[in-house]
Amino acid sequence: MELNIIASLLEQKATVEFLRLGVVYFHLIACCVAIGLVLTSDIAMVKQLLKGDASGQHDDAHMESLQKTVVYALVALWITGIAIVGIDYAGKGMEYFLNPKLQAKVTIVMLLTFNGVLLHRAVLPALQKAGSLLKLSFNLRMLALFSGALSGVSWFYATLMGVGRPLAWKYSLVELLAAYPVLIVGGFLMMVLLTNWAKNRSASERMEHGTSVARNTALAAW
Repeated sequence: MELNIIASLLEQKATVEFLRLGVVYFHLIACCVAIGLVLTSDIAMVKQLLKGDASGQHDDAHMESLQKTVVYALVALWITGIAIVGIDYAGKGMEYFLNPKLQAKVTIVMLLTFNGVLLHRAVLPALQKAGSLLKLSFNLRMLALFSGALSGVSWFYATLMGVGRPLAWKYSLVELLAAYPVLIVGGFLMMVLLTNWAKNRSASERMEHGTSVARNTALAAW
């Protein structure tokens, strides 16, 4: 009788482990999709800034597709993440929620979600309307740069919290998040410097072009 009970418990445990593995698998796929899209988008934007291209128009269809895909990935992350938490809670009880690593990840994902809403409702529509980051007003450009830095850092930081099992229970919440604001501010300042350089370069090129046109006109009239 006891052997049957033990065997039943082991079978239930194996079923739960396989269920958790499947949920984690889909969780990681959604995370990889989102990170890949965010990373390629950021790289494309940096390349455009390095070229000093203020007139390059964004592909509206591509921007909308990118926006929708990231939203779907974020929703999938929330659903699978809640499922993982529920499975682990069932096995470990309330003590599971005291894990600072879990608290750090939830905090970052909540900030990431709020930032995603901000990007969806304010930044991306303004960027599509302006056609280029350099054509945004100063306030909107700073908002776009900060939101972009927060998004990029948050995706990678949340992923680190997700896969960093050795971090569990070894560090406090403050220690785990110590580098988070530093990376965001650092990324934001780097993008501010890059956009200012690109804007000055673009203005200089326009001035040189205007001077060249005026010189050619003068020579033609002479």
